[in-house]
Amino acid sequence: MAGREDGTDGTPGGGPGRAPELARGREGPRASWAEELLDQLRPAGRDVRKVVAWLAESVHGTACLLDGAGTLLAGQPPVLDEDLVADVVTGRFASAALQDRGRHVRLVRVGGTHPPSAGVLAVSRADPFDRQAAEMVTRTAAVLELLLRARETTAAGHRLEQATSALRLAVLQLLMVEDIVSARRVAAGLWPGLLDTDTACVYVVEAHRDVRERLATECLDATEGQALVVRCPAVDEQVIVVAPAETAGRKLRSLVGGRPHTFLGGSIRHSLARTATAYGQAVSALAVARFRPERAAVYAERTHPERLMDPEALHVWSARLLRPLDTLPHHTRAELLATTRLGLEFTAVSAAKILGVSRNTVRARMERVEALLGTDFSRLTVRAAVHLALNTQAGLGHQPTAEAAPGPGTVRLGDLLAGPALRGWAHELLGRLTADARDLRGTLRTWITVGGNSERAAQLLGIHAQTVREHVRGVEPVLERQLLAAGSDLYEVVLAHLAAGDLDPPALEGA
Repeated sequence: MAGREDGTDGTPGGGPGRAPELARGREGPRASWAEELLDQLRPAGRDVRKVVAWLAESVHGTACLLDGAGTLLAGQPPVLDEDLVADVVTGRFASAALQDRGRHVRLVRVGGTHPPSAGVLAVSRADPFDRQAAEMVTRTAAVLELLLRARETTAAGHRLEQATSALRLAVLQLLMVEDIVSARRVAAGLWPGLLDTDTACVYVVEAHRDVRERLATECLDATEGQALVVRCPAVDEQVIVVAPAETAGRKLRSLVGGRPHTFLGGSIRHSLARTATAYGQAVSALAVARFRPERAAVYAERTHPERLMDPEALHVWSARLLRPLDTLPHHTRAELLATTRLGLEFTAVSAAKILGVSRNTVRARMERVEALLGTDFSRLTVRAAVHLALNTQAGLGHQPTAEAAPGPGTVRLGDLLAGPALRGWAHELLGRLTADARDLRGTLRTWITVGGNSERAAQLLGIHAQTVREHVRGVEPVLERQLLAAGSDLYEVVLAHLAAGDLDPPALEGA
């Protein structure tokens, strides 16, 4: 039968169903059942399964907790009348008591007044419920309600954090494909004013993947909410920071300085439309940071080959090489260029994760660019040349001009590489390898020639593929550049080989 809402069935206290006294505690006095129940709210407890198990043991019976849909959350369920359970869940009865098959059963609503937030605590035992046992059931229901609310609050907070993290990633992906208007619209709802700027620096912070969540939080705190902080979708150890504020770099350096095995790479300041380029620079600088005692580096802190070329000639050459893309609609062109820049910096899988598309989409876009430019991205010299052109034009913005048209005296890639400053830089850079007794320079040249394939290089050199990889790894700290992972570092070394005459410039249509 349905019981009274006060949770009792009228059984006098002290009868055969009376709960036993609890064991003596360490401090001497016997703890009451109420104190024992309150202990379940301590930080070390707070487990609905333990609370339900405690109640079953205390009343010498069985107990279970069901959610509004009748799903078991904890305990051992007795056979219950579904209609009666529904009446308690919906609030028709606050509690119910019945006797069935020689056992006494109590049902108490837990949580809200409507499903699915409401649930039912069901307790069954052989003896009738006296006043104390009935009160234990009622009080336990109140404790379970608190624990379920706390769990739901924690879950809601986790869902909110996941949604916020997804929005940050969406903003970054929009910036990567130069959709600045949409990026600002998405960001404005949660971070007003964050992207009300024309320029920003990009930083990549790296630590062990187990501490990345805490690292991301510390990056947010260090930049005082004035930066876009994103957990890198491609590399589990990295956090990406797009920082409009001038002070962000200094604050992030301080953060890295206080943490062992943590590294920071930063770009120079770029327009928001060049976020993809800035990201590539930050990753390149991160490779340098791994070899530095301060564990931090900025892209502008070292000499780059494009800075040693004639600027006007470089701009004309880049525009002419990329001219076949000028006939495309602006959005399509920007999408293809952004994808190709990232695809040249990283693997197709990593680029896809960063952009939020499939790897097949990345490959299809790059193949389209290959076809338009008449190039072959399987050759490292071609990739280095196109990478140079893409970054050069990204620095200018898309400005196709008449001076890019072919004609007498057209600038070729070989002309750009022939300057004395660039040649001097190339000889100095590659000359560092001569101090090693191994023929690192020869191995590196062969490895580049075969597209970075260690097995093919080993066949040509007559050595083991693992030896080739060891030689390339040995080059990295000497040149302060990461080579086994394709990207800006590798392309700079390829350009150095071209400028030094160790490799022939690739044949490019019209350039």
